[in-house]
Amino acid sequence: MPDTPDKAVEDIVAKARPHALQCIPHPSDRPWLLGRWPQDTLTVGGVGDADVAVLGEHEVTTAVATRAATAVRSTGSLDVLDRFAAAWPGSFHLLARSADAGLRVQGGVVGVRRVFHGRAGSTAVACDRADVLAELLGAPLDEDRLALQLLAIGLVYPLNTVPVWRGVDTVPVGHQLTVGPNGQARTKGWWTPPAPDIPLREGAARFAEALTAAVDVRTRGRSLVSCDLGGLDSTAVCCAAVAVGAKVVAYTADSRDPLADDTVWARSTVAALGVVEHHVIDADRVPLTFDGLDSVDELLDAPSEMAVDHKRRMSVVRAAGECGSGPHLTGIGGDELLSGCVARLHQLVRTHPRTAVRHLRGYRAKYRWSRRRLAGQLVDRRSYPAWIKRVAADLAKPPSPANTPVLQWAEPPRLPHWTTPEAVASVRRQLLAAAPVTEALAPDHGTHRELVTMEALSRFVRHMGQLAGSWGIVCSTPYYDTQVVEAALAVRPWERITPWRYKPLIVEATRGIVPEVSRTRATKANASLEEEAGLREHRARLLALCEDSRLARLGLIDTVALRDWCMRPLDVETESALLHTTVACEVWLRSREARHL
Repeated sequence: MPDTPDKAVEDIVAKARPHALQCIPHPSDRPWLLGRWPQDTLTVGGVGDADVAVLGEHEVTTAVATRAATAVRSTGSLDVLDRFAAAWPGSFHLLARSADAGLRVQGGVVGVRRVFHGRAGSTAVACDRADVLAELLGAPLDEDRLALQLLAIGLVYPLNTVPVWRGVDTVPVGHQLTVGPNGQARTKGWWTPPAPDIPLREGAARFAEALTAAVDVRTRGRSLVSCDLGGLDSTAVCCAAVAVGAKVVAYTADSRDPLADDTVWARSTVAALGVVEHHVIDADRVPLTFDGLDSVDELLDAPSEMAVDHKRRMSVVRAAGECGSGPHLTGIGGDELLSGCVARLHQLVRTHPRTAVRHLRGYRAKYRWSRRRLAGQLVDRRSYPAWIKRVAADLAKPPSPANTPVLQWAEPPRLPHWTTPEAVASVRRQLLAAAPVTEALAPDHGTHRELVTMEALSRFVRHMGQLAGSWGIVCSTPYYDTQVVEAALAVRPWERITPWRYKPLIVEATRGIVPEVSRTRATKANASLEEEAGLREHRARLLALCEDSRLARLGLIDTVALRDWCMRPLDVETESALLHTTVACEVWLRSREARHL
């Protein structure tokens, strides 16, 4: 909060203070930072009328924060913090105040550390949770914005980041929010993706250094940490934790799928390491997808697809908490960075045509892409605003076939057919209004698509953290740290993303870290069987959501059409995915209603 006697800000302080455990004041003794956070996560350094605070998973000391505050004071500018934010490893919010320059607050380059802001009287205030800020401001639910949350299959940036409350806005990832002495807020970018021009060998060394540093930040000084141990990405994180000297307890959730091999590989890794305590959660103890739709007790700050399978996703985290672990390290984020996005070929076919054609042939054979659709996407040079307009026109069409190439700006999202005509019209209006004023996150399809996907999945991680926080656990995602993201994106795309090798960057980066018995693993399990079984076993829970639907009350869905869909056998890869966003919105509305009764 800014240092102001504004009555609206004073009202916010009065509402928030009874729920806050900590307060960092301005020199006037008015609150600057107000909230709840673990004691070991905040570092503050100051000199004169300038202060810098770092909150989250980091290794910034008071002396280092003070140096940053000194730089702010000597330059009279908050922009000097750009170089500090880019250099510090970890995942954190960076906050600063200066009598002359005002306030600055930012998260990271993905959405794990999100920042929301709104107006309180004549000035702006910011918060890391949209729902808390909305309640403090008295902001109402915006039904048009909620309708955007029903979009399924694909993503349209930036509308996929818009909060569902009127008057609450999001700071874009890689941007800072500044509030001037006059109370006016503006956002400004402090980060851009690196040029992808580093050879794989050099890039692997940089990536290994960045990932190891990210893991070290989270494990240093801890008596015990827990890790997921499933696919190649989480295996790398677990082994990196061992390499930096942490005492590690690893967890593997077994699968009902007889072809899933995570447990086999995990046991081989543990045997080779020799120092990891390993727990395998039996498949019949792992909840299925759609279990617990009526038991999301913790409030999330937005509708989240976490609701669809929160019991399955959180089963490992809960087990880790029971063993006494504080931070729980996951491999989430590795897929986007290490498998990358084939849409990079859209640009590569113009800059490195021979390499691109060879890769296109490999991917076409691997995924059985249609020649006609592939040719159409390769010659499609539409701008991002023009692509958004096309999405708006096609909202109600069926999703693209499974063998459609993926070289567009993003997978075109769709509204499920149970969305009402009024809701479709609302979403279309918002897309058309956003198109002329929206820029892509990068000039090429591939980089934009990778960044948007990371932003979307990191929102999922943020909601995991909100659920785990009530158990005293921090869900850590080292792959989403700024330095780790930069190290991956800097590698030549035709070496990082290839149909001929499985995740070559992590394979090369973990030489000497991951045991050779599992370093070159080229398989990946998924949860499609758990979803298919969950559809059958928990169909009654899905149908119960159709009864007195809160979305239907708002005029957003037709429950007759939704019920008919839920009664059908559904293809997991295409048809059941249309359910996820609707279920997320319905469960979220009900959980908020129950909490406020």
